Amino acid sequence: MSRNPFSIWLLVLPGLLLILLLGLPVLALVVEGAQANLGEMLRSEQVRAALRLSLVTSLLSLVVVLLTGTPLAYGLARWQFQGRSWLELLVDLPIVLPPSVAGLALLMAFGRRGLLGGSLEAMGISLPFTTAAVVLAQVFVAGPLYVRAARIGFGAVDSQLEEAAVTEGASQWDLFRQVMVPAALPALVSGALLCWARALGEFGATILFAGNLVGRTQTMPLAIYIGFESDRGAALAISLLLVGVSAGLLALLRRLERNWQVS
Repeated sequence: MSRNPFSIWLLVLPGLLLILLLGLPVLALVVEGAQANLGEMLRSEQVRAALRLSLVTSLLSLVVVLLTGTPLAYGLARWQFQGRSWLELLVDLPIVLPPSVAGLALLMAFGRRGLLGGSLEAMGISLPFTTAAVVLAQVFVAGPLYVRAARIGFGAVDSQLEEAAVTEGASQWDLFRQVMVPAALPALVSGALLCWARALGEFGATILFAGNLVGRTQTMPLAIYIGFESDRGAALAISLLLVGVSAGLLALLRRLERNWQVS
């Protein structure tokens, strides 16, 4: 390695600049929060309602994604069929869609004048501006993160394990449940944590498709947006709470990854 200090700083300075750009806003938020009475702010009924709704809807979204996304990821990773690449593109697309586009797409599909709106209304179902709409928005934007991680995990499983199980007479269900899921478990857990964190922080699609009704559709990110104009303290309290939860989930993910690498 070159001992020239100038060449070293050419690598170090850009990295330090990005670290400063990423870390300074979080530090400013923590410093500002340390000067406020966060305990009193968190006891606000609006804050507690947003927290409760966010936890309930994000956990429901995670359950839906686990039940539907796990078999989908398995099929995409292990089965060969025509159109698989297009299906993978469709599943990954919400990851890169702007939040406003995601919300508008949900309205065009499930709104009263949407593609399925008339059929749903005939069955007495109205999704927009309901708690169910919050869950649907979270599944739409966060589900692909889990499917992508699970697909990579299933794809990395040694094919010899699959062949040995089939040779022993295992059915597709037995192969999936007893061999593939345990082998891909680290990827599944990592994807689930990322999915949950993304669902907790979902904002754009939710506000367009579900609205901002206190106690019904106002999640923590929406409460921050409204609170910044009317109650800055509450917005600050919820922001710090989300930072803490997100940091905790990432720390848990890093620890699990280290343990899996050791084992």
